[in-house]
Amino acid sequence: MRIAVAGGTGWVGKLVVSAVREAGHEPRVISRSEGVDLTTGRGLERALDGVERVIDASNIVTTGRSRSVAFFEAATSHLLRAGQAAGVSHHVVLSIVGIDRVDYGYYAGKRAQESLAADSDVPSSVLRATQFHEFAAQMLARGGPFAIAPRMRCQPVAAREVADALVELALGAPQGLAPDLAGPEERDMVQMVRQLHRARGGRRPVLPLKLPGKVGREMVGGALLPTAPGPRGKTTFDEWVGAEAG
Repeated sequence: MRIAVAGGTGWVGKLVVSAVREAGHEPRVISRSEGVDLTTGRGLERALDGVERVIDASNIVTTGRSRSVAFFEAATSHLLRAGQAAGVSHHVVLSIVGIDRVDYGYYAGKRAQESLAADSDVPSSVLRATQFHEFAAQMLARGGPFAIAPRMRCQPVAAREVADALVELALGAPQGLAPDLAGPEERDMVQMVRQLHRARGGRRPVLPLKLPGKVGREMVGGALLPTAPGPRGKTTFDEWVGAEAG
């Protein structure tokens, strides 16, 4: 079947595209580089022609509430409207564990995205995942004389395992809010960033950053951890670092 991947050129989207192919199906990449603009809907009608399932791994790099909400509301509304017109039978959203327990600006956009999918006439599923192992690499990829590492307790999961889970979910029946996907063990994000930095031979100082107020306390206190049983990834962060730095 033909499966569209919104954000198919991003960190997770590329892995989802690969997982779709490995599952024996045809991926259709939805991104600006393919002539599709989710925020305006330009190119979506053509992109979803013949598509049966949609996996939304689109993203915006922002911590601001208004930018996040504006992006996810526009992108999700256009995807769902075009999907309904195209006869899409299952719309799958990638979201984040704990976004309803931490009032962080970016998470407000993800909550809006989830609500739009749930209220749509297109059958949908939402997969909330914990932070990826690759999140540590994203922190190090930012330029400057030092690296910033947010203080938080997390239960990181390999992005490839998230991609596989999204494809498996998309191929099945719509579930609404699916069980949370997390990694095999709890970790401290600052230590994760430092561990990866050392494994790469990096020398920049890694500075911990605690977000102010209640949000910072919630992240440090474990509000982004799963609270119920659910699927768990198998790859530990140590194993991922060994493979990534090797």
